[in-house]
Amino acid sequence: QVQLVESGGGLVQPGGSLRLSCAASRNIFSIDGMAWYRQAPGKERELVARISRGGSTNYADSVKGRFTISRDNAKNTMSLQMNSLKPDDTAVYYCYAVYYGSYWGQGTQVTVSS
Repeated sequence: QVQLVESGGGLVQPGGSLRLSCAASRNIFSIDGMAWYRQAPGKERELVARISRGGSTNYADSVKGRFTISRDNAKNTMSLQMNSLKPDDTAVYYCYAVYYGSYWGQGTQVTVSS
């Protein structure tokens, strides 16, 4: 079993940056894949970025070139660096992990507004 806790959300102006972190309750080196999803009001949850155990990454077209996903096995954390934020990035962001099952964090709110 894996517990995931997100942090780093908040209110930011358009064009600004935020860094989200996801702390895992176990050594993430053993976790097959991790990802960030987001869900905006009235919309379905969507994949933002994912990273494999080997470090391969994939991004949604809407965030390519602006967001960077990374993982720190020594600290058991995964991060999402978000730059050039837009109002359309406003959503609750969720950490996700696959380890003999699927696990979700509780989510952290990101609001991009002037």
